[in-house]
Amino acid sequence: MSETIPFHQSVRRSTLEAHQRANHSPYMDALFDGRLAVADYARLVEQYSFVYGALESVGDALADDAVAGPFVLDALRRSSRIAADLAYFRVDDPEPLPATERYVARIREVADWSGGFVAHHYTRYLGDVAGGQAVAALLPRRYGVTGGGAAFYDFSELGPVPRFRERYRALLDATPWDEAERARVVDEVRRAYELNIAMLHDLWERAEAAAA
Repeated sequence: MSETIPFHQSVRRSTLEAHQRANHSPYMDALFDGRLAVADYARLVEQYSFVYGALESVGDALADDAVAGPFVLDALRRSSRIAADLAYFRVDDPEPLPATERYVARIREVADWSGGFVAHHYTRYLGDVAGGQAVAALLPRRYGVTGGGAAFYDFSELGPVPRFRERYRALLDATPWDEAERARVVDEVRRAYELNIAMLHDLWERAEAAAA
């Protein structure tokens, strides 16, 4: 009899390829290589203002949901931190890119489906808590962003990151979905990654480094 793997491991394994493509998109490679202009990074924060605004709005509506509610944590909220970063970069009127609009539209389309919300929540927040710390360290070293501009990556309210990630994975494993619903959620995680990749593609097309 084969052993059933925990759901969080199933999600990770089933979406690893898309996750890696997002992490190694031309935009992210240029960011980590220090080849972007600061304005190109600020444009990413602009897009986050729309994505997280939608995600947190849906989360507020699902706060009392038996399945989605436990994922709605105040310490994860990013909207006010994004606003602080936009103020640092002097972005007064953020504009969504076409891919960002499609991303936001999908988040709102699944607003009445707890599994869809959790799929998008997982894709964004768990990656931000873990991989986002590398971006936070990069910004002052490669881009001179000091004294602000990286509030988005401050998750100190969560406490130790490894413990938070364990708690989050336990929440995923405890979801009461049957096999068919879990497969549907995994498909939505893949879709979320593809939407994110498309947004990064739009950002890269507008980056100074891409034109050089």
